[in-house]
Amino acid sequence: MKTGRGITTLSGSTAVEASSKDRLATQLRGASIPDRELLDNLGLYLTRQSLSRINFMQKIYEMIVPVHGIVMEFGVRWGQNLALFSVLRGIHEPFNYNRRIVGFDTFAGFPAVTAEDGAAVAAGDYAVSPGWRKELESILAFHEQNAPIAHKKKFELVEGDASVTLPAFLKAHPETVIALAYFDFDLYKPTHDCLEAILPYVTKGTVLAFDELNCPEFPGETQALREVLGLSRYAIRRDPSNPLVSYVVLD
Repeated sequence: MKTGRGITTLSGSTAVEASSKDRLATQLRGASIPDRELLDNLGLYLTRQSLSRINFMQKIYEMIVPVHGIVMEFGVRWGQNLALFSVLRGIHEPFNYNRRIVGFDTFAGFPAVTAEDGAAVAAGDYAVSPGWRKELESILAFHEQNAPIAHKKKFELVEGDASVTLPAFLKAHPETVIALAYFDFDLYKPTHDCLEAILPYVTKGTVLAFDELNCPEFPGETQALREVLGLSRYAIRRDPSNPLVSYVVLD
């Protein structure tokens, strides 16, 4: 387990790797690059792992450009993926204001864990800093203003246990078609519940992406997929530069 600022997460890094990343983060926070130029030079601080993840998000986003519908992320945490999806929309389909991006999270860590999740995680893990949702709203609003049709709000954060909030969202938005659903809950129950809930709203070409399939530390995510969709019905594809992330394309 890795703990920082009272936030508990699992880490696969060695002590040396973690220390090296801490030093790079300290350099970023204290960089002498002028603020006006800092965002344009973030590539200085991208690790191999971070860049490969960005490339994966680019890959799955390109898959859905011809597919009608919205993007949903289940397990937002700090919101990096939501920001990337917003930026990628601005690059690949800047005038598609119909491509809304909706994120679901408690913003308080895991609400609960079950036996299916194993013994490596606990309720409250993967929390964020107090007040982070408000900061994330501001960041996503910036990305929206930095693209065409900025007067239309195209993102939404849904706070709470998604097993409850997703059905309520879908009831309030019966027009919903889902082009991409990214699952990063890590846990069995919310993954199972949300997979079941979205099935009537997907279409041929919808991409379902997962952060922890076939991961011993988070067995519940695989079990949820196996129970809802089965493992043999669709090809589970992986990205060659990432050990865990995977996706299926519905047909």
